[in-house]
Amino acid sequence: MASWVEEKCVERGLRMTDQRRVIAQVLSAANDHPDAEELYNRAATVDPKISLATVYRTVRLFSEAGIIETHDFRDGRARYETADEDHHDHLIDVESGDVIEFVDPEIEELQEKIARKLGYELVDHRLELYGRRIK
Repeated sequence: MASWVEEKCVERGLRMTDQRRVIAQVLSAANDHPDAEELYNRAATVDPKISLATVYRTVRLFSEAGIIETHDFRDGRARYETADEDHHDHLIDVESGDVIEFVDPEIEELQEKIARKLGYELVDHRLELYGRRIK
């Protein structure tokens, strides 16, 4: 059965090579926000012939097609997640690098309110919070 990412690639008319299929499967199975090197490590366990350059080209292609989202969590590396999930925000632990996904209706309502107050209709947004665990 095709992964979600692979299905979206086919819908958007992208040519699916065997290596792109592997990368699509790895991205679909990820429960975290891997960077290109981590995607490469995971994909190479399935197909040892995959190169890091192929992973970089593929994630750029998938991102440009709107199939995955690229995040910069200020750790010097682009991280990826599929664009299949409902909207959520991120809390990034600045010490461990852990990324916590969350949804807060109050924050969503406040963002809409601010946009309207400034004369805008909110069409998209991204919220990233950075913090360290309270000890």
